[in-house]
Amino acid sequence: MGLAFDPNKALPIRADAVSITGIRGTSTEQKLVRKPYVIQELKASASLPSKKTMTISSDMVFYVRHMVENYGEDYKAMARDEQNYYQDTPKQILRKVNLYRQHHPAEYQALLTSRAKQ
Repeated sequence: MGLAFDPNKALPIRADAVSITGIRGTSTEQKLVRKPYVIQELKASASLPSKKTMTISSDMVFYVRHMVENYGEDYKAMARDEQNYYQDTPKQILRKVNLYRQHHPAEYQALLTSRAKQ
C-alpha cells in the first residue's frame, strides 16, 4: 500500500459507479409508502419525552449509607474504612455520595439528621 498526495487522482471514480440519478443505489424518485401508520406511530413514540432510567445499585446504596452513618462527611476517614474494598480515594467517595444524594435526597437528609441526633 502506498501513499498518494491526491487520492482522487490515484484512484479515479469509475464511470459505471455513478449513475444518472446520482450515486449508485439512490434515486431522486419518490418511494411509495405502503404502511403510513407505522411511520406515524414511530414519529409519535419518538416525540414522547424519555424517562430518566439511570439508578444506582443496591450495593452502592449500602456502601454509601454505611459510610455516611459512620463518618458523616469526613471523606478521608471513609477512605480508610474496612468496607472500602475497592480502595476508593476520598474524591471518588465524594462522587458516590453526591450520586446517592442526587437520586435519593430524602433518604440522604434522613441519614444526616439521624447522625446529628446521635
